[in-house]
Amino acid sequence: MISELLSGVAAISLVIWIGLVVFRGGFWRADQWLGEAGDLVDWPAVVAVIPARNEAETIGRTVDSLLAQDYAGDFKIIVVDDNSEDGTSAAAGQSERLTVITGSPLEPGWKGKLWAVQQGLAAAAVHASEARYVLLTDADIDHHRTNLRELVFKAEKESLDLASLMVRLRCVSVWERLLIPAFVYFFQKLYPFARVNDPARPEAAAAGGCMLVRLSALRAAGGIGEIRDRLIDDCALGALLKKGGPLWLGLTEQTHSLRAYDDLSEIWDMVARTAFVQLNHSALALIGTVIGMVIIYVAPPVCMVAALVLRDHLMGIVSGSAMALMVTSYGPTLRLYGRPGWHGLRLPVAAVLYTLMTMSSALRHWQGRGGVWKGRSYSETP
Repeated sequence: MISELLSGVAAISLVIWIGLVVFRGGFWRADQWLGEAGDLVDWPAVVAVIPARNEAETIGRTVDSLLAQDYAGDFKIIVVDDNSEDGTSAAAGQSERLTVITGSPLEPGWKGKLWAVQQGLAAAAVHASEARYVLLTDADIDHHRTNLRELVFKAEKESLDLASLMVRLRCVSVWERLLIPAFVYFFQKLYPFARVNDPARPEAAAAGGCMLVRLSALRAAGGIGEIRDRLIDDCALGALLKKGGPLWLGLTEQTHSLRAYDDLSEIWDMVARTAFVQLNHSALALIGTVIGMVIIYVAPPVCMVAALVLRDHLMGIVSGSAMALMVTSYGPTLRLYGRPGWHGLRLPVAAVLYTLMTMSSALRHWQGRGGVWKGRSYSETP
């Protein structure tokens, strides 16, 4: 009886893995890359807006990397100090191309980051009125010197309303090595980049660390105020803008995040902040997600072990095939992060931890503790 049950679960897992690898937009290939920039007759003016709340540790390096951009057009930077308590404004530095403004208190109905972005855009209309694009970037991103030029070139050549990069996240600590490549892999599975980049498909997403936005498209869509209550603001912006024009979302090895996650609790809090929001606060969706994660990621290794114990060769072949597809599909993302292929065997462990984080996110929501970030607590909107 146990053998038949486990064999059935293994078979379901294999069918799902075949479906994911063949029919899920080739998400696992990790093949959407920002190419080198060519020549433009006219490089448009760009303004960067950086919302920063208690980012003294990294904001200086972020600003310096932007000031060092190899960009032929006019480029200005606006930092919005979102009521920081750690000297963020001073740490941002000084330059004739840099404007630092102190953010006003959070307005009702707005999420903190988006309220800071709104104020930055208002300042941009004064200090960089000629800008055609705004680069929305986090205060912990180290931009490669050609990053802006390559983004603008792609946006101009392909008439994009948004060009976004999933920057290379820090992958140094033990927990980062286990969980960060898996995070990027799961994000690609949730939002297959090739589908996001296909104007004919409805899928839309963006990566909030680095988003080049055509200002005319943002105004036509109603402005940032249209998504002012969203916690998952980057994907909400992508969905808003794709209604009017094409998007592009891709990967990079050169522009990277400075944010360190040395402890499991730091990654846990980052995921738990929005995981249940992603499920629209649905208990049924949570149950389905947990069951799905168990069948997809946990069942193959468990059934492989059971097949050895029970000497069930068929179960071993089926579960081993599912495991092989899992490890193989994870390979391109592991290579992106410089991790060996055998780390694919650790994906089930990462999946279990992310499942527990999602359950924790739901529990926090039900306890009225959801959406806590940077010392603020928000009511949650997907």
